[in-house]
Amino acid sequence: MIYVVVGLFGIIGALLRYYLGLLVNNWWSGSFPLATLLANMIGCFALGCLNAYLPRLRNIPSYVATGLGTGLVGSFTTFSTFSVETVELLRTSHWGTALVYVFLSMCGGLLMALCGFRLGHDRLRAQNEAAE
Repeated sequence: MIYVVVGLFGIIGALLRYYLGLLVNNWWSGSFPLATLLANMIGCFALGCLNAYLPRLRNIPSYVATGLGTGLVGSFTTFSTFSVETVELLRTSHWGTALVYVFLSMCGGLLMALCGFRLGHDRLRAQNEAAE
């Protein structure tokens, strides 16, 4: 069952990533890889939130939590595209853009994961307080 759930959520995540790329590329024409940065920042936030919140809920099966994290978020985000785009920026001598991209991806990703993790904990705390 877990393979089916991860696969189905993976399809959804990949399609969301593809549609985000189409949406961003309709209005962004610069050399900066904004679509990938946005996908990775959204994914870092979502995974941080999911990891803080979902495992503590008793009514969500573990295979659904795995499907959401590994399938949906895992296929939505993309380290390989980030790496290839960075190499391409360096290859075409866009050193400053590459440096900004790497910095924003690494620091922004950590910050977004932290914010998502805190939001997940806050939601869980609020839910527990409401249940008392």
